[in-house]
Amino acid sequence: MDPVTRETDRLVLRAFTPGDVDAVYHACQDEDIQYYTPVPVPYRREHAEKSVCEEWPAGWATDKDYNLGAFRKGSGAFVGTYCLTRMSRGVFELGYWAVKEQRGHGYSVEAARALCDWGWATLDVHRIEWWAMVGNTGSRAVAEKLGFTVEGTLRNRAIANDGKPHDWWVGGLLRL
Repeated sequence: MDPVTRETDRLVLRAFTPGDVDAVYHACQDEDIQYYTPVPVPYRREHAEKSVCEEWPAGWATDKDYNLGAFRKGSGAFVGTYCLTRMSRGVFELGYWAVKEQRGHGYSVEAARALCDWGWATLDVHRIEWWAMVGNTGSRAVAEKLGFTVEGTLRNRAIANDGKPHDWWVGGLLRL
């Protein structure tokens, strides 16, 4: 599938371009992104180049990962990345992270809602899942504002970048 562009009142969601490499690199220097998401640590510029120029476009080309960058209208400031990943037939995972300076303004709810709405309308989706390491209260707050039901806590679900297993929350949003 070719990447799409979506607009909300305050944001433009679009596919990443090579010109976004520096913004992704700088955002991923944030300790919270490095702790709560599976980005490489230390995060180098070549990691951003690979994501922006290879991995994220390949996700669209293979119809597996639909990754969009959110940018503020007017200023063009980078807000974060928002992705729907095909897990199995009809089930997708919503993933996101936001630039530290852009958190707390409702942008993640706005961007994730636009992406989920596109997914419901375009993809064969009956369930969208959300996962976050226990303690990532910002991610949980976004998911709950989107209407996800937190369905449980998975003990020692995954090993994080600190090399230790951590508990994870899991939630679901069902097609009505």
